[in-house]
Amino acid sequence: MDLKFMREAIRLAKKAKAEGEVPIGAVVVLDGKVIGRGYNLRTKLQMATRHAEVRAIDRACKKLKSWRLEGAELYVTLEPCPMCMGAALNARIDRIYFGAYEQKGRSLTKELAEANLLNHKIEVTGGVLGEECAEVLTSFFTEMRAREKKKTEQQ
Repeated sequence: MDLKFMREAIRLAKKAKAEGEVPIGAVVVLDGKVIGRGYNLRTKLQMATRHAEVRAIDRACKKLKSWRLEGAELYVTLEPCPMCMGAALNARIDRIYFGAYEQKGRSLTKELAEANLLNHKIEVTGGVLGEECAEVLTSFFTEMRAREKKKTEQQ
């Protein structure tokens, strides 16, 4: 694990936040080099699948000209959802490092990582720069609620 890659994911999360998206960033790393980057664009593109992890995995596959990312690591600022875990399993990613834990407990990260789906398991480590990752998310939702409250008061 290399914290510089999680810091890159945090930088991407902040980019998403600046665009009004839920601030989640992700990078795919192979042999110590970033081969795919992504941040949420679900709202902007109005597409349910435009999660940071899926975008980073798509870009890594395109770069390698292969759907298999064996030996790769995924760094993401929030615990992956089931769709993103499925994408990581399908791509044969070896390890996932995530920052903030999904507070609503809907991720199933551990269960999916260990289920040996597709004859593949993923090592998962959570809480990497967790406080910093959580702060980016918390500040986004705090600011969003304040904007909504102000909007309501003006009506």
